[in-house]
Amino acid sequence: MDLLKQRILNEGTVLPGNILKVDSFLNHQIDTHLAMEMGKEFAKVFSDCKIDRVLTIEASGIAIGFATALSIGVPLVFAKKTRSAVMNDLMYSTEVESFTKKKTNTVFVSKRFLPKGENVLIVDDFLATGAASLGLTRLVEMAGSTVAGIGIAVEKSFQVGRQRLEEDGYRIESLARIRSIENLQVSFEE
Repeated sequence: MDLLKQRILNEGTVLPGNILKVDSFLNHQIDTHLAMEMGKEFAKVFSDCKIDRVLTIEASGIAIGFATALSIGVPLVFAKKTRSAVMNDLMYSTEVESFTKKKTNTVFVSKRFLPKGENVLIVDDFLATGAASLGLTRLVEMAGSTVAGIGIAVEKSFQVGRQRLEEDGYRIESLARIRSIENLQVSFEE
């Protein structure tokens, strides 16, 4: 997706440890027009799939997940990283390691919002090691549903995430695939 790639090149910042900071338009301040365009693109890319709902993880995936779910016309559900006092429903939970935060979170989804027998599209902002996406696939499978696909805004192709997900048989579609981050420069897969 050229619009996303241009924003990465113009506004993204490379930090030590192969971290790409895109907080000015994707995961802190959100460019709503860009988010909607990404949602439309995911709806188009996955138009060959039956999708009953979109699943993401808080917080950075919510805007893209919302735009995707709206474009498809299905509900959005997001896995929460903390369980509040009002979350007294039966829950699915799994542990997910964050590449950028270097910590593990237990994430939760109410069983009411992830029913059995559905086709679920997973959407997230980044793919590095695949830990978040794999965690979300576990939640879908716990629910007795099917992962229709995984939509990623920005994939770091030089890391193991795609390989791990493909080895498990999942379809991954990324809007921007980064081949490398070298000398503080981002280069994309063709």
